[in-house]
Amino acid sequence: MNLKEKVVFNERIGHPVQGLYKLVLSGEAAKTAQPGQFLHIQVTDTSDPLLRRPLSIAGIDPERGEVTVYYRIKGKGTELLSRIPADQYLSVLGPLGTGFSIPEKGELLLIAGGIGMFPLFSVIQAAQKVPVKIKVLWGGENKEFLVSADPNQLLAKGLDVELATLDGSCGEKGLVTALLEKHLADKNTQQLLSKGLLQAAACGPNGMLKAVAGICQNNDVPLEVSLEERMACGVGACLGCVCTVRDANGGLKRKRVCKEGPVMNGQEVVWDADI
Repeated sequence: MNLKEKVVFNERIGHPVQGLYKLVLSGEAAKTAQPGQFLHIQVTDTSDPLLRRPLSIAGIDPERGEVTVYYRIKGKGTELLSRIPADQYLSVLGPLGTGFSIPEKGELLLIAGGIGMFPLFSVIQAAQKVPVKIKVLWGGENKEFLVSADPNQLLAKGLDVELATLDGSCGEKGLVTALLEKHLADKNTQQLLSKGLLQAAACGPNGMLKAVAGICQNNDVPLEVSLEERMACGVGACLGCVCTVRDANGGLKRKRVCKEGPVMNGQEVVWDADI
């Protein structure tokens, strides 16, 4: 669905060097948006850049008619997006794609790497409406990044949050996968697993997702992952964002991240596929 969404808020958050922005849009998208879906946003009225920018939905407020996304300036497209002022209208395709499933009981374990936490905000929003415990494991580059991304908003919700940084400047030193292995080894977590009451969702760099998928598979933890691929059309027509998955019979096939994803079964994704 091609929408015209009004910019309510579009400003930098945190330390300038991190290049993080929060964008709030008002319009029709909030009526149907689901956690894990994305918006395909046109950042300029010209043909440069030609392609839209896919941004995952981080917040959904149907009553106010608003959706929130976060983004990091990586190139010309996101730099142009950061200049767009409030009250301007943007051409938006969406909400697009397949989102996360929300369990109705037990524990929902969220594993994020860097800005991969932002799409999981909408998962938290939905999960807090059902009787499920939420555990968050979030890894970042350093304290400067995490402070800019603001984990305090998660703590303010009363969530159980563990942090890790590569340099040890905030939380545990190392990768978020170390936090994951530690949590899965916990006696209480093992009890949840034995009763089928643990489900995981992850978002972050592909290398991190591959490692998380391996750990979850070894521990029989159901896992959904949100994949990131370069996209052109955003609706599955151009086949520019396909990934390889393994079907129930062990055969390999292609799925479109923009259509069948971006959320997929983490155990089905073939992370090192050559086809």
